Amino acid sequence: MRFQPTETFAPATRLASPHAQTIYASLLRPDRPPPIHRERHELSDGDFVDLDGFTSPPGAPHVLVLHGLEGSSRSGYVAAILRGAAERGWGATALNFRSCSGEPNRLARSYHSGEIGDALEVMKLLRQRSSGPLYAAGFSLGANVLCRLLEETGADAPVEAAAAVSAPFALDACCRKIDGPGPFQLLYRKQFLRTLKQKARAKLRRFPGAFDRKAMEAAHSIRAFDDAVTAPLHGFRDAAHYYEEASSGPRLHAIRRPTLLLSASDDPMLQAPVIPLDAADNPLLSPVLTEYGGHVGFVSGHWRAPHFWGEAQVLAFFDTFAQGAHPK
Repeated sequence: MRFQPTETFAPATRLASPHAQTIYASLLRPDRPPPIHRERHELSDGDFVDLDGFTSPPGAPHVLVLHGLEGSSRSGYVAAILRGAAERGWGATALNFRSCSGEPNRLARSYHSGEIGDALEVMKLLRQRSSGPLYAAGFSLGANVLCRLLEETGADAPVEAAAAVSAPFALDACCRKIDGPGPFQLLYRKQFLRTLKQKARAKLRRFPGAFDRKAMEAAHSIRAFDDAVTAPLHGFRDAAHYYEEASSGPRLHAIRRPTLLLSASDDPMLQAPVIPLDAADNPLLSPVLTEYGGHVGFVSGHWRAPHFWGEAQVLAFFDTFAQGAHPK
């Protein structure tokens, strides 16, 4: 049985446009988490990731949250899932990808849309610690990472259920959209490239020659940055090779855990079809495509008193498993 939203999404007053949804949610979504503690997890390759969260009572569910490009555990959508888990008496952990916790990681390599090893290590750690079910929610880049992890692990995936919000299932097409014309596309590019380049400059100070500085500084598109930095740091020939290997869209048939795929048709960072059409062929997937919502937006209610519908639906999806209402 596929998940059906608990209510129909309607954009908040004055926030009907995709850019209004995206920008409002990014800037004004509450980012205050419940009380959390930070733990440094030492990775198998000598690097580390920082985990922010709280433990679950014996037998209670635990939720792992994966953030988007240049996000962190401080991102508003992450805080919303942590708050929802706390309200339910569950545990929750937010994984800060390498370099995203406020401290540079140790190695030259960092994180990217197809890097699943770190998330898998953390999932296995949480699986060992928790006696209850483990769920995972990913947003944007983190959603693609989550789907790639589920595809690679198949029936051995260490989670009972997962949710992917605004996933860039086709990375090449996603970059064409972000790198395209228009003032809002320019705004999104500049926002991403500002922090990506800051981190890249710091990398070169510690690892001279890791990639071409001139090419990095000359990059004014996401694709050019991935060609100059992401690909060489992570063993890809170029950006095209990276996008091909890291995109989760072509492999959704391999997922063997119930997974919510939540996206908006008007997402300003994703090309249509926003959710691959053949996703419906996998009975374990619940594709939910709204007409409006932007990118990790889904702001309903009134702009002065917003309701963040997307996070609410992710938690409602997990509720069906926690209550034993969803057949396996």
